[in-house]
Amino acid sequence: MLAIVDTGCANLASVGFAFERLGADKIITQDAEVIGSADHVILPGVGAFDYAMAALRQRGLVEVLQNLTQPLMGICLGMQLLFEGSEEGVADGLGLIKGDIKRMETGDLPAPHMGWNTLQNITDDPLLDGVKSGEYVYFVHSFAAPVRDETLMSCSYGQDFSAVVRKDNIYGCQFHPERSGKTGARILANFLKVKS
Repeated sequence: MLAIVDTGCANLASVGFAFERLGADKIITQDAEVIGSADHVILPGVGAFDYAMAALRQRGLVEVLQNLTQPLMGICLGMQLLFEGSEEGVADGLGLIKGDIKRMETGDLPAPHMGWNTLQNITDDPLLDGVKSGEYVYFVHSFAAPVRDETLMSCSYGQDFSAVVRKDNIYGCQFHPERSGKTGARILANFLKVKS
């Protein structure tokens, strides 16, 4: 069973529909016991870092997420919450991956980074089985994780940044796989195959 954490954000339904199309047995929930016992967990997010962390604290989910041993994937803001903090706010993140999220330096390019962009420098990982460098995915963000040891794929928009990260059972996608066509669907399907 797949648990999609109810963070109160706007993309819950579209994430749910994406997994429905894959035939996944999923539930959107803020129940700590359900999340803790799920086979896979998705942490979606749209909006501001501090607001999202406050919502997780109010729901009593911070420690639950910090102690998961099954595969956990953060999407967009959900990926950023996996880190220790963000220049967007003052709240502590979940701290599952060391380091902070930084404001993007886009130069003359419009901010936020919004729309289709290509994946680069793909690391061999079961999550990315069948995904090739140069494939397009859909982004909407103004903050990002720098390229780091945990980066499985990067993207470039004024600067290079992490598009996908992994540390042990913790995964993050800065783009929206639920809005990224066949490439996004493949990544979500691969995530459902990942074992604890």
